[in-house]
Amino acid sequence: MNKVEVLKEAAQEILNGKMENAKELMQAEYPFKKLINTGRNYTDKQKMEQFKRDGFIDRYSGQKLLNPGLLKVLSYYMPDVFPYHAHWKMEECHNAYWEFVPTVDHIYPVALGGADSEENRVTTSMLHNSIKSNWTLEQLRWELKEAGNYEEWDGLTTLFVELVEADSSLLEDAYIKKWYHLSKM
Repeated sequence: MNKVEVLKEAAQEILNGKMENAKELMQAEYPFKKLINTGRNYTDKQKMEQFKRDGFIDRYSGQKLLNPGLLKVLSYYMPDVFPYHAHWKMEECHNAYWEFVPTVDHIYPVALGGADSEENRVTTSMLHNSIKSNWTLEQLRWELKEAGNYEEWDGLTTLFVELVEADSSLLEDAYIKKWYHLSKM
């Protein structure tokens, strides 16, 4: 019996005044499984390693992503036309941060019992990470795309490093400084 049929049948049992039958049906056919969230535990260095491994490609869409520091450099020089917000409030932050900044996501969600392991991690955009949330790829009907090649697409990391090295005052910004050091590793 598929899940919709189970829910329909349980609702029908309730309608017929048979609460115990509804409960037994749910427990047998579509039981609640409380999962233990093992949490997430990776460093910024491990994030950068993941981005490089995936060639700065969003593994859910195949889209090219950018080194986070590069976008912050643009905001540093052009805050009026390319605003940044520390908490990425959508009404105060340029959409590019959501669309092109990579983040790490768990292919099988940790909240559903997935492992916080390198094998279960992929690079995706903040936008796709937000959309995916705690859903599985199967539930969303998404497919995992091939990783990119960092030698072919570095997320503009080389350009970011060149910009910082051309203007060392950029290192006064903690976000830029962090991504600069991670980019040099």
